[in-house]
Amino acid sequence: MSAPAGLEALPQAIAQQAVEWWLQLQEAPDSAAMHQQWQAWRCQNPLHEQAWQRVEAVQQRLQGVVDAPHTALAHAALAPRRGAGRRRAVQALVLLVFGGGAAWQMESHMPWRNSWRNWVADVRTPRGERRRLTLDDGTQLVLQGGSALDVVYDRSERRLLLRAGEVYVTSAPDTQQPARPLVVQTMAGEMRPLGTRFTVRTEEDGRSLVAVYEGAVQLQPRLAPGQVLPAGQQAWLDAHQVQTPEPAREDAWAWVDGMLVARGMRLDAVLQALQPASTATLVCHPAVAGLQVSGTYPLDDVPRVMLALGSLLHLEVRTLTRWWGSQELAIGPVGAL
Repeated sequence: MSAPAGLEALPQAIAQQAVEWWLQLQEAPDSAAMHQQWQAWRCQNPLHEQAWQRVEAVQQRLQGVVDAPHTALAHAALAPRRGAGRRRAVQALVLLVFGGGAAWQMESHMPWRNSWRNWVADVRTPRGERRRLTLDDGTQLVLQGGSALDVVYDRSERRLLLRAGEVYVTSAPDTQQPARPLVVQTMAGEMRPLGTRFTVRTEEDGRSLVAVYEGAVQLQPRLAPGQVLPAGQQAWLDAHQVQTPEPAREDAWAWVDGMLVARGMRLDAVLQALQPASTATLVCHPAVAGLQVSGTYPLDDVPRVMLALGSLLHLEVRTLTRWWGSQELAIGPVGAL
């Protein structure tokens, strides 16, 4: 994927100047002298104005996201005026504003991509929390626990960068004319909904699982031809291919309403599905990982679900506190934990 039109030509120094002006205007919005200097800088070079237009577009995007408390702007604004903290925050903001698709592609090959980029994502949900959002165009999102998402709306497209976790999307027609396409992007590639409801889940190995419940979605791996996935189907894709589609379970998105529906699932798979809803790390003893589980379970009380599973399968459930303070909730044979 390429960066938005024209942005790839902006020198890094000009991008940083634009971000610095943005922060200074936030800090002193009533300074007439600063506004005069800022306008002079905009007129000095066409690239300055181009960089500033990008800043304004991202600013509007951030304002359009409901409850986005962890933006890079917030972190940069809180940093001291000088020093390493300020420089790091400004660099993060430059990448967020000007990085676009190029930065995303670069990071897809870097092991640390899930740390600071997730930290500065527009919307993040910790484990144990789901979040509903309605974007400016009416598109509705539900983020699973442990997710990170950037919302990049500009004049040419509506792009959602899913960096981690899972999102349920109910797409809406664009409110602007000409209509901009809606695109969901992961490490694996792009998904372009054709008026639809669907989910996208990312995995640590770079694969994505797409399930379509209404309409259709165009799947486009980063390095291979794409295909259309119709309603009722789901498929895994990575950068090189789309695997053979298979029927999507209609109840697979029950997590949106806080439920897990298990139909003959392996016990370790059930714990994996429960994990985003739990602040504790869920551990399944290898000896019982293959036990079959069926039933409907609420996601808002995972410890209670674990106790129910233990009772159902005649297993022991223990809560363990590690020396660094994190909690584990483990299930296994009696006396084996």
